Amino acid sequence: MKVVMLESLGVSEAALERHVNKLADMGHEFIRYEKDTDPAVQAERCRDADAVILANMPLAESAVKNAEKLKFIDVAFTGVDHIPMAAAGDKGIAVSNASGYATEAVAELCISFMIQLLRNTEKVEERCRNGGTKDGLVGNLLSGKTVGIVGAGLIGKRVAVLAKAFGCKTIAYNRSEVKDAAIDRQVSLEELLKESDIVSLHCPLTDETKGLIGKEQLSLMKKTGIVINTARGGVVDSQALADALTKGEIAGAAIDVFENEPPLDTAHPLLNCPNTIVTPHIGFASAESLEQRADIVFENLYSWLEGKQINAVK
Repeated sequence: MKVVMLESLGVSEAALERHVNKLADMGHEFIRYEKDTDPAVQAERCRDADAVILANMPLAESAVKNAEKLKFIDVAFTGVDHIPMAAAGDKGIAVSNASGYATEAVAELCISFMIQLLRNTEKVEERCRNGGTKDGLVGNLLSGKTVGIVGAGLIGKRVAVLAKAFGCKTIAYNRSEVKDAAIDRQVSLEELLKESDIVSLHCPLTDETKGLIGKEQLSLMKKTGIVINTARGGVVDSQALADALTKGEIAGAAIDVFENEPPLDTAHPLLNCPNTIVTPHIGFASAESLEQRADIVFENLYSWLEGKQINAVK
């Protein structure tokens, strides 16, 4: 089989070489490329591949449609909204993801965001660097707050566990029934928005969740409420959120994901709002998580080569 890796997985040469050598011992060909989003380049690289590996780079539909031998897409990411799933389905191409690799990394970042916003970290740091004091910027504890989890999958549940460790109440909105000791109650989205001090988003981007949090939903939140988005940018109406922040209708937000992968247009509405932390999609990006991701991706590949697909999304 010919296996093509379309972009770096962000791990050391030693970590990658271990898997490359195993594939060679199994009698398979492995080729790796630097990231290139040009559909024509992707099409050429995928043309005679039996399996392709990629992370969060958008995969062109034309690359999948024109791939003559492609049978497996191995996604080093949890979400697959950057993969042309319909085209893959039409051609009977199996797709697996790396669900679970970033659970701890994203959950820890969420808690960090909550504390930074509640304690006015950015503002007091600026004051300190400029010879000022904390006067007028005394913050609040995370302990005792109600954290609303939108999407109680692996990451959402882990955020709930960490939030409980800080003394929070936890509620969740999820399309299926949730039974987890870290979640106090399962509620409707409307109830969650009204009751939560912090709304943390952890749902996938689908037709149902696109724009899930818009002007109407934000209007239900407390004026002291905070939004954390480490899910997918499209789950939130960015302009509506920017308007709510600018008008003081909610107290703050932390955004790690946007409609497009960074770099962003500097005019993006969420880059110019008060009380807002913005980061260029760092939730998954810890050294430990990337090593784990690579291991999951190659285990997906080995299993598929042996005729047993795991972590299947298609």
